[in-house]
Amino acid sequence: MSRVLAVAPALPPHVYPQQQISEAIVPLLAPEGGRRRLAHRVHAASGVDTRHLALPIDEYADLTSFGDANAHFVRVGTDLAEQAGREALAAAGVRPDEVDLVFFTSVTGLGAPSIDAALVHRLGLRPDVRRVPSFGLGCAGGAAGLAHLHEYLAGHPRQVALLVSVELCSLTFQRDDTSTANLVSSGLFGDGATAVVVGGDAVRHGTGPTAQVMGSRSHLYPGTAGALGWDVRDTGFGIVLSPELPELLRAHLAGDVKDLLAPHDLTADDVGTWVVHAGGPKVVDAVRDALALSESDVARSRATLAAEGNLSSSSVLHVLAATLDDGAPRPGEWAVLMAFGPGVAAELVLLSGQEPA
Repeated sequence: MSRVLAVAPALPPHVYPQQQISEAIVPLLAPEGGRRRLAHRVHAASGVDTRHLALPIDEYADLTSFGDANAHFVRVGTDLAEQAGREALAAAGVRPDEVDLVFFTSVTGLGAPSIDAALVHRLGLRPDVRRVPSFGLGCAGGAAGLAHLHEYLAGHPRQVALLVSVELCSLTFQRDDTSTANLVSSGLFGDGATAVVVGGDAVRHGTGPTAQVMGSRSHLYPGTAGALGWDVRDTGFGIVLSPELPELLRAHLAGDVKDLLAPHDLTADDVGTWVVHAGGPKVVDAVRDALALSESDVARSRATLAAEGNLSSSSVLHVLAATLDDGAPRPGEWAVLMAFGPGVAAELVLLSGQEPA
């Protein structure tokens, strides 16, 4: 088994109301006319009230190349990763030199060496720390990373692992692209990072609310590769975002949850807390409908979406942080964490509430 010892979200300091972002960004995407009006309508219906951006809003007009955008990703992303990592380790009561593995996930920028390498020096991690950088899991990366750490720690119960997610989605928007997918994504995605400290079963750090990881499940839906992901262009990452995603979740998610719970002799009725990726209003609606949940079950996801937008792989981890801060899941209560990414793939993690060590 493994235990979540601390979760630390981090957001850039540049925060703006959704309307102000739309007024600045939409003219860069669409000329005057119907597509510009559509963009404003889509932004207003996104369920997002505010977003944090990697750059001051007036600098996006000068962001004209993938190279420039990626340089900002490395610079800002490394700072946010360090901030989140320091806060998570401090909250967990774990010294940097006690970390044995770092799993880094992002889908909004590239680096070689990757950002996790810079964290070794910045955080004071051991030079022999194991590093696993991941690109391509998309919005599912936070959930998948937590599952991978759980599997690693099952064989290393005395070790500590650090999950780091950095997503600077605003740096990926495509100028002069009036596709509906680009108009939607430019109003939905925000910027942020998260660090999660996870300990093996024999580790007794942490004094705050914790959750034990009990199991996980991945499901890649066949024939859906073109529904979600990136179209990699000379100008960077062009969003692929099919409107069929909510229907895929409605069709498959209940079965995925059933398969996650069955080995533990549980059903959905035994789950008291749902930690749902804040992927957008229609994604949250689809999860609610597929699992016959109440609005209160997805309230934290909607609140995270409204305050921050969709943070890709960091989104579900921010919802997890809010859940733990609220004292859920309570000791002995079951929780299911879920996120969805390119593939299309669903990543689910089963959690159990624990008393602080």
